[in-house]
Amino acid sequence: MAARVGLTFVPILLLGNIRSKKLLKIADKHQIPELVAKKDDILRKLRQRTILFHILIFVPIIIFWATIIASLERTPLTGRWRIILLSPEEEEEIAAQLAGPGWYRAVGEILSAEGQPSIIPPSDWRLQWVRDTLRRLEGAIPTLAREEELCPHWIDCGPDDIPLPPPADYPLRPRPRASEYLRRFAEMTCARTCPPAPHVIAGPPYSLLVIDKPDASNAFSYGFGPDGGGGIVVFSGFLDEVLSKNQGPMTEPEPQSWLARLFGLGPREPPHPIPTEQQTAELATLLAHELAHLVLSHHIETLSSGSIVWPSVLSIVTDAVRAFLFPVTMLFGPFINDALAGMGKVGAGEFSQLSEFCTSQKQEVEADIVSARILAHAGFDPRRAARFWEERQDTPQTAECSPGRADAAAAAGTAESLTRKWIGDTHPVQQVRVEKLKKELDRWEKERQAARAKRDAARAQQAVAGVPANSAATAVASDSEPSPQAVEEGS
Repeated sequence: MAARVGLTFVPILLLGNIRSKKLLKIADKHQIPELVAKKDDILRKLRQRTILFHILIFVPIIIFWATIIASLERTPLTGRWRIILLSPEEEEEIAAQLAGPGWYRAVGEILSAEGQPSIIPPSDWRLQWVRDTLRRLEGAIPTLAREEELCPHWIDCGPDDIPLPPPADYPLRPRPRASEYLRRFAEMTCARTCPPAPHVIAGPPYSLLVIDKPDASNAFSYGFGPDGGGGIVVFSGFLDEVLSKNQGPMTEPEPQSWLARLFGLGPREPPHPIPTEQQTAELATLLAHELAHLVLSHHIETLSSGSIVWPSVLSIVTDAVRAFLFPVTMLFGPFINDALAGMGKVGAGEFSQLSEFCTSQKQEVEADIVSARILAHAGFDPRRAARFWEERQDTPQTAECSPGRADAAAAAGTAESLTRKWIGDTHPVQQVRVEKLKKELDRWEKERQAARAKRDAARAQQAVAGVPANSAATAVASDSEPSPQAVEEGS
């Protein structure tokens, strides 16, 4: 608001400087005594207005970019730079609103927009299957914070073993930002120490809902924060699709007592298919992808970029244009100025959609890469994930959002294709994701071979020097460092 008020004085300063320069030219050309006598006073006012002009222009710009830099942080596990213009207090407030039953209320409102959802009860075997698989994946999340310590054997994985990833350069830890480092530096200059104020980690347990919707073969994640502030919604259409492939045996029907047969009571639970290991692996692939979104706080990032960052940038640019054009637009009344403001709002909406598309594609690739780590640490083969996404079609029924939003996105396919042309992306998103995931798995293998060769060379050198093999292995393990993270972002 202060910047907008300041920008209103810019045209006045410019008009004043133009008038002063004209008076100085007239004074030098015609040597008018009155103007010559006021020349020093005119020059002084010209300098003052010029200084004030630069202050009004550059101070808001400096403050804006200082805020952006202070909000920069590294994404855990991948190291991608991102901007989150939310303070720790604001994040805690969001997490508190979604904690416990708050998440179910928020998700219920989203699902109710498409009609009353049919929630699968806890006694249903499908919910138990999804919940057990999710809890197994959640057990791997603490490992992401201590990969180098808990998984030193990642080098020894063979072709028949589940490949473990090399330790990440940016473990899953609280996210101090540039503002936090600045605060620590200020405290150090005053010879004081202060406890860090990191942002929370949205860790397990996560909330879970399974919706009975056979025509929706998808899932989506929502929320942020501990105590169930984040969670996953799975639609039964996906479970039906998975169970239709590689069908396994059925459960045996429960025996009926003579009393139940007498009163015509059926079995408490009808027979159902027993999920196979491959079916559970496909379910785990989708759940791990959604889990990665929650672990990386992608929803907070989307909220910040879509609601704060880009609207603020467009608002500043629009206000600056309106301020500079005010001397012209004021001749035509307030209607032209209001029209410019309306154009700025429309442009802000379109630009927000463009930034949301770019951000979401990066997040999808990032979630695929991190989900491969989660799968590997949970005992699932991440190489199956690449085949799963390769076989999965990119349709509204399989889109990673609620079915209503997927249909709306499909209806707006022309606008989305135009957006992709603007950003120079002509490859299907699904194809890009599969390529990036395969490159990540190849990188794991290359780093494993490089680390193994380095270890064998150190052992051979120690053997020549007469040092026992155990000592050599200990020395290599203590000297080894995780290789640089080479996560590529989406096109």
